[in-house]
Amino acid sequence: MLELANLDGFYGTSRALQSVNLSVKQGEFLSVLGRNGVGKTTLLRAILGLMSRTSGSVVLDGAEINTLPTHKRAIAGLGYVPQGRGIMPAFTVKETLMLGTCASASPMKEIPEHIFQLFPMLKEFLGRRGGNLSGGQQQQLAIARALLSEPKILLLDEPTEGIQPNIVEQIEDVLIDLNRKHGLTIILVEQNIKFARRASDRFAILNRGSVAVSGDIASLSDELIHQHLVV
Repeated sequence: MLELANLDGFYGTSRALQSVNLSVKQGEFLSVLGRNGVGKTTLLRAILGLMSRTSGSVVLDGAEINTLPTHKRAIAGLGYVPQGRGIMPAFTVKETLMLGTCASASPMKEIPEHIFQLFPMLKEFLGRRGGNLSGGQQQQLAIARALLSEPKILLLDEPTEGIQPNIVEQIEDVLIDLNRKHGLTIILVEQNIKFARRASDRFAILNRGSVAVSGDIASLSDELIHQHLVV
């Protein structure tokens, strides 16, 4: 589904990603782990074309997309939930959701009911502005917005960060359901090791902008966590 080969990413002249090689199969759940500042968010931004410059290869569903601008990568099948959620405070919940449909291959005039089955709160708050939602509600809205682009792969950057525990559990359950019952391919950047172990098929640990170690989630040992993730 997604193949990264010798992917470098730059902020100006500074090389932030170094020869990243990584693959994600269709229907797989990959967690990208690592300490702060090692390149996890940068990796997602490079996949999405949000860096100053990238080199190497990004192949989505058999097609090279690394020369495409970000909006065409979204149309090709990349859905993104950024760190901090990226909710526009003046937009209502309904307006935000409809915005998510702009990258969908099939035009939508109404929000599909399955979105409200995943996140019932959104139906109740359709007329409420995004800036008046709690952090957990905004995160649910951000995930729903990304899903409405009908992505082949959903990329999420620390979706449980700074959210109340009861909402964290709901979000985790939704992501696991989307992957296991609906076959959605997911790449998750996360600090929550317990969630990564529960949800993922595979993991990749980044260090200094490159992949230090990767493998099946069963091989994510306490020793690796201590070596690469404990501060």
